[in-house]
Amino acid sequence: METYSPFSVSMGQALWVIMLVAGPPLIIMLVVGLIISMIQAATSINEQTVSFVPKLLAFILFLALYGVTVGDLLIDYTRDLLVHIPDDIR
Repeated sequence: METYSPFSVSMGQALWVIMLVAGPPLIIMLVVGLIISMIQAATSINEQTVSFVPKLLAFILFLALYGVTVGDLLIDYTRDLLVHIPDDIR
C-alpha cells in the first residue's frame, strides 16, 4: 500500500485547479479560432485582427459568465493550501 506525501497531494490539487481554470477558456478560444480560420480560408481574408477580436470577445464573455466561479475555485484552493502548510512542511 502506497502512501502519498502531503506535498504530492497539494501538487496534484494544483494541477487539477490549473486544468479547471485554464482549460475551458482555452477550449472556447480554440473552437472560435478554428471557426474563424475556416471562414478566413473560405473568403481569402488574411487579417490578423479578424481572428484576434472574436477570441478576445469569447474570453471576455467566458469571464463574465464564469469569472466568479473560477475566482471562488482559486480562493478555495489558496485557502486550503495555506491551511495545510504545516502538514506539508513535516
